[in-house]
Amino acid sequence: MSVLRKILLIVTLTSAVQLSALAADNPAVEAMQDYFEFSEYGGATILPEQIPAEDWKKIYVVDTRDADQYKKAHIPGAVNIDWRRVLARRAELPSDRMVLLYCNAGTLSAQAGLALRLAGMENVRILQGGFSEWKTKGGFEANRRATKNAGKK
Repeated sequence: MSVLRKILLIVTLTSAVQLSALAADNPAVEAMQDYFEFSEYGGATILPEQIPAEDWKKIYVVDTRDADQYKKAHIPGAVNIDWRRVLARRAELPSDRMVLLYCNAGTLSAQAGLALRLAGMENVRILQGGFSEWKTKGGFEANRRATKNAGKK
């Protein structure tokens, strides 16, 4: 092994050890670890078919996609807050009812939801499958459709 490669290896290993030590003392990492230890499996997600049509009026729905996507199409009644801004704008979100976040497929809204839950907002849910699945499953009628289909079996 050349001297240059040995030096690069030593620098890389030293950096990895230092980053690992920093992560161990990072309050954000500790908060996430605590959250994961006590969070219910699936406790922050909800499927479109789990929400009866009449309950949508009681939910504060947040479209976490960018403004252009929101303008093209969104769940009626949803407010648009880009997923990267949700934590900064958390004071605008109600604490007395469910806050439902969604994006196209659920990935970006899940990140925003995790951040809000770590910030202490327990009323936050992620629409599993996002806007795409909401449309595919029937939108506001997803619950009725699922219930009707379950009765046929």
